[in-house]
Amino acid sequence: MTLSTLPIEFVKAHACGNDFLILEEAAAGRAHAELARRLCSRNTGIGADGIEFLDRKANGEFFLRLFNADGSEAELSGNGTRCVAAWLAYSEALQDVAMGTHGGLRTCHVIEADGPRYLIESEMGVPRVMPRKIEIAGVAGVIDGAMVNVGNPHFVLFVEREDFGAHGLSWQELGAKISASPLFPHGTNVEFVQVRSAGEIAFRIYERGCGPTTSSGTGTCAASAAAVALRGVGLGVGRELTAIAEGGTQRTVWPANDAAMHLTGPAEIVCRGEAFPEPERKAETA
Repeated sequence: MTLSTLPIEFVKAHACGNDFLILEEAAAGRAHAELARRLCSRNTGIGADGIEFLDRKANGEFFLRLFNADGSEAELSGNGTRCVAAWLAYSEALQDVAMGTHGGLRTCHVIEADGPRYLIESEMGVPRVMPRKIEIAGVAGVIDGAMVNVGNPHFVLFVEREDFGAHGLSWQELGAKISASPLFPHGTNVEFVQVRSAGEIAFRIYERGCGPTTSSGTGTCAASAAAVALRGVGLGVGRELTAIAEGGTQRTVWPANDAAMHLTGPAEIVCRGEAFPEPERKAETA
């Protein structure tokens, strides 16, 4: 697919440093993957962890398609969805919005607004936690963790080291091996979790299709769900947790295993502009 040389309007937003471009679906044509690889490049593009393509349906509903920086399509992003909700709040004064994704319907509610900065609560669906031990080529020992589905796949393991490493590897190295393992044919996101108290966890994220990220909405939910289900943490009847990633803090509430989890965290509009998806090329002369 050859990209147009006409400029495409974009919005850039981030949630705890996990940054996304927001493009109207109508502008993408069929070049979603190519646009993601080009525009998300940190050196030759705008730079982002992924692109949220916003499709406005004729009946007024919204649907999001998420493409990672490497051009692969993912089911959804919790932080990306929240970034789109922030943009719709800023540009169209929508305080409550529901958006369809390939991982299910997600609803967002603006709690606080301060210019381009928003605090948003998202309904993230019902997490499914499945304990699992795995073995990875080139990694010593059995990795004891859990597969967690929150609309997209995660593998969560609990670690003791302050640097979040395990099995003789840094979390970045081990995350890359697990994420791309044949045990997960479609890849998986990976979270390394420390339980700090009954109401707090800290974690690191290796994101499928992107690599290490400062934050992840679905990763926060997966890490929290595993900690609640397998480590018995969580405060009060809501089983509330504070989850701290490199980019900042989010909060989860998961009242029961068969109830939807709610995620609260910030999102900020960074800028808007026009991008040239493909540079003009001068015609060759004889």
